[in-house]
Amino acid sequence: MKKSDLPHKTCVTCARPFVWRKKWAKVWDEVKYCSEGCRRAKPSRQSPPRQGGQA
Repeated sequence: MKKSDLPHKTCVTCARPFVWRKKWAKVWDEVKYCSEGCRRAKPSRQSPPRQGGQA
């Protein structure tokens, strides 16, 4: 199989494309991040902005 024929996804953190790796063979459907750094910096749930003025 050529490298260009490997499946690819887009990283949810940095939006860069990345390709299948052998170490991800069993968990490819669960892979969301292109690297450990992006996994650590994953987008957290943002709380809505606080309403109200100064106390």
